[in-house]
Amino acid sequence: MNADHRTVLIPEGLAGERVDAAMARMFGLSRTRSADLIAAGHVHLDGVLVAKSERVHPGEMLEVVIPVETDPLEVVPELVEAIKIIHDDDAIVVVDKPVGVAVHPSPGWSGPTVVGHLAGAGFRISTSGASERQGIVQRLDVGTSGVMVICKSERAYSVLKNAFRHRTVDKTYHALVQGHPDPLQGTVDAPIGRHPKFDYKFAVMADGRQSVTHYETLEAHRFASLLEIHLETGRTHQIRVHMSALKHPCVGDITYGADPTLARRVGLERQWLHAVKLGFEHPESGEYVEYESSYPDDLAHALDVIRDER
Repeated sequence: MNADHRTVLIPEGLAGERVDAAMARMFGLSRTRSADLIAAGHVHLDGVLVAKSERVHPGEMLEVVIPVETDPLEVVPELVEAIKIIHDDDAIVVVDKPVGVAVHPSPGWSGPTVVGHLAGAGFRISTSGASERQGIVQRLDVGTSGVMVICKSERAYSVLKNAFRHRTVDKTYHALVQGHPDPLQGTVDAPIGRHPKFDYKFAVMADGRQSVTHYETLEAHRFASLLEIHLETGRTHQIRVHMSALKHPCVGDITYGADPTLARRVGLERQWLHAVKLGFEHPESGEYVEYESSYPDDLAHALDVIRDER
């Protein structure tokens, strides 16, 4: 824990004060922050844990550990070995995002991020918006791997943001789902909103945002099917929610109803979902460009196991 350790003797002038008030006076903390530190067990008087209502006496030794508070949205430059740069020019950088990496910092996430890696690798992202989201025109879940684009220039950001909004970007995913969708190819047009009971999940909701997913079956095996999926919209967890609604959740996606026994059998600790291809008009040249990402090892292994099961 990154923390500031302070040890002082209680002076005469604070005799009889409550310990939280004494801390506030001596260290310039608020009473609330002082009380929180006491409640968290970070404050000792003569070596003994204290309660906030306790009174202090001159000559007692007050020991306080003050954890350094960091901004959860601060972009921390940190190289992430597994991130691959697929393409880089003055306008955009295209990356192959591994599983376990978030696109940008957010409250509650303390792991590695794509923007943190780019900062650590010396990339300069110069676009408007909140600092932690500069250049971000699309996102992939922490548990989803694959190809994504980040904008480096203001113009690229504006052009590509517009392209995503008007659905002119071709987003292709592969998903290994349980069972066999019927029909083998089709479209799911069902609105998605935040789950009414679990705030970390999403669900098909009548009052949700319009969400359209096109799928076709590439391979059908005994326990699962490999689908190619084209997203018309880009809602959070869209493919996972729509496949779950069809009763064919992504293999390994326990959050959305996948069979944990099957996940263990194929050695998966996340959903089998990968962004394989991204195509769009380059924001500077206007040429159509396309970038691809191959399956990472964990997904390739799981697919091999499924293919071998008779």
